[in-house]
Amino acid sequence: MSKHLSGPRPMAQGPRMSGDHSHRRCMRALLGLGPLALSLTLAAVLPASAQQPAAIPKIELDEAVRRAIENNPLIGQATTAIATAEGQLSVARSLTRPNVNATVSSMTLDSSRGFDGGVTQPRSQVAFGGDVSVPVFAADRWARVNQARDQVDVATLSVTEARRQVAIGVAQAYLAVIAAHRQVEVDLRALESAREHLDYAGKRLEGGVGSRLNHLRAAQVVAGGEALLEATQLALRRAQEALGLAVAADGPLDAGSDPVFETPTAAVAEAIEARPDVQLQTAVRRAAERVVKDSWKDVWPQVSASFAPQYITPSGLFQPARSWRFLVSFSQPIYQGGLQRAATRIRQVAVDRETFGLTAVQLRARSEVRMADEAVRILERAAASARQASEHADDVLRITTSAFELGATTNIEVIDAQRSARDTATIAAFADDAIRRARLDLLVALGRFPR
Repeated sequence: MSKHLSGPRPMAQGPRMSGDHSHRRCMRALLGLGPLALSLTLAAVLPASAQQPAAIPKIELDEAVRRAIENNPLIGQATTAIATAEGQLSVARSLTRPNVNATVSSMTLDSSRGFDGGVTQPRSQVAFGGDVSVPVFAADRWARVNQARDQVDVATLSVTEARRQVAIGVAQAYLAVIAAHRQVEVDLRALESAREHLDYAGKRLEGGVGSRLNHLRAAQVVAGGEALLEATQLALRRAQEALGLAVAADGPLDAGSDPVFETPTAAVAEAIEARPDVQLQTAVRRAAERVVKDSWKDVWPQVSASFAPQYITPSGLFQPARSWRFLVSFSQPIYQGGLQRAATRIRQVAVDRETFGLTAVQLRARSEVRMADEAVRILERAAASARQASEHADDVLRITTSAFELGATTNIEVIDAQRSARDTATIAAFADDAIRRARLDLLVALGRFPR
């Protein structure tokens, strides 16, 4: 083998043309054009990947979560539930407070009424009145205030759970961007190795010691690598768009540094009870239980008092100008056709349904903790093996390439080693991404994310 073939090989930037003479002829033709024509020709010849795209802003995970919680429309929709529940609480409170009304009425008859020259009913008369009523004893109304207050707590916990779901979605989108970057790096390294081999095969062919078949095989690998790189770059852009959408940004966002998810050490039972979804379902069941406990208050007596002053002008013979009335009202439900019993049964069914729901949430939470913890342990071992396999594949590629340059092997083995190195590097990248996701899942399962 000639000396220039056994020495260090220069880094190739892309597939070369077949022969230096063709390359020089093309360059002379381009240089012979005018400046404007040259720029237009290069703009038409250069691929889109050679043009500089707009830089995508980077964002760290904590900042992405914060911006998503502040700007995501889902959080705004969930917040309206709190305002609705607070409005219902105000309505329930108003029914336990005094009620004041004012009235003005004017009455005109065809003629005045009276006898013996006295007027008992003037032809036109205006009455000014008022009414102040106070519920003295209303157990059912007081119970509804507490029930409405429970709904405010449920709505508040619903917003907390919505924030958690948004944060989880942002974190998953963030990790997807990092995984896409790793895959692009793997494909770039594989393409660089394939181009170096193509460059070497072209030099051998020009030197008369290589074969066209070897050159075509190397060119085939380069073309396949370029197509694969385009696909992974598109996947990266989609992941960046998804991250921007999750953060409610008007454009794609790129991930910053790799997040560090520390393995938490906490009591599983306490951690599960502190999860927002468990707390939400617990609050829903507690609210349903209160409604059942307050059912007996519907049959309690109701006592109300009202005071109604009145002023009439002009006054009649039997109608003084100023008068007032004080009324105390007492009512006691005795029989309502079984309505109360049926309502209590319906409310108890609601309690049973929410109890089943709480049990399901707790079972799912414990399963998520067990599965995430097991996944972290298994995937850490798998990632270590994958990284070791990738290192071995790189060593095999270097040895095979050196052996090929010495004539001890064929380029088929080199191409196979390149493919194996790319595949094992891809597996290692997938394993690292799986570990990050498993650690995130463990934090989510223990209610430690978001902080």
